[in-house]
Amino acid sequence: MLLVIDIGNTNTNIGVYNNSGNLEKNWNIASDIKRFEDEYGILILNLLQNSNIAPHIDSAIISSVVAPLCETYKMALEKYLNITPFILSHKAKLPIKIDLKQPKEAGADRLANASAAAILYKLPAIVIDLGTATSFDIVDENKNFIGGLIAPGLKIQAKALSQFTSKLPKLKIEAPENAIGKDTISAMLSGIVRGHAAMIEGMIKACEKELGQKATIIATGGYSNVLFDTMERGFDYINPSLTLEGLKYLYELNCGGDKYDTRNNTKDSKTAALL
Repeated sequence: MLLVIDIGNTNTNIGVYNNSGNLEKNWNIASDIKRFEDEYGILILNLLQNSNIAPHIDSAIISSVVAPLCETYKMALEKYLNITPFILSHKAKLPIKIDLKQPKEAGADRLANASAAAILYKLPAIVIDLGTATSFDIVDENKNFIGGLIAPGLKIQAKALSQFTSKLPKLKIEAPENAIGKDTISAMLSGIVRGHAAMIEGMIKACEKELGQKATIIATGGYSNVLFDTMERGFDYINPSLTLEGLKYLYELNCGGDKYDTRNNTKDSKTAALL
């Protein structure tokens, strides 16, 4: 079984793929650089043991945007699972070409997203990852990862409003019923959620104009369903496991053979939810 770990700024997404290539287990835990390798090692081991799959884990891959945590997780897996994980970087074998000014600046999670898009969906494709930041990862019709954009995410916006304005409360991120807010909470939600959705739709149009054609729009991350209800066009697909799917494929490509290379780009991927 393959253990896949995507370390983000706020949360770490952990998944286990069985030998048939299916996602068997999935957990989200906080990304905390103050934790030691033993804490993460015991935590992961407990999660695996409670699911009765710890003895079956024989390989692992890590993507990380938090360098200290990447090393901590690596040491934890080596110590508690006796596994040396594959660390994803721009130097890995990829199904895409990195067409950026500085390829080494491409985050590992973005490489996983772009790779998954190139393998699972019709190109060109725009992956919108709604996490701590909202990022666009764009793959053209020739499988070139040509870049994208990075903007503050919904949670950052909500926190900033509460932190820098004395009378505005903290709030739960959810879709407002109307654009015109009748009270402080609904006005904040409209500005944050509907405003973010409008930004995304505007940037999709701008990116498609530069691509010269329509793109397949894939959303991943925790807030994709919240935004979808407020969008005119919406997303073609919502795939919460897209990054993990990319990591699974990249492990196979780099360490376990090329059994996924023959898969054609299609809009009928079993791993995606068509809306």
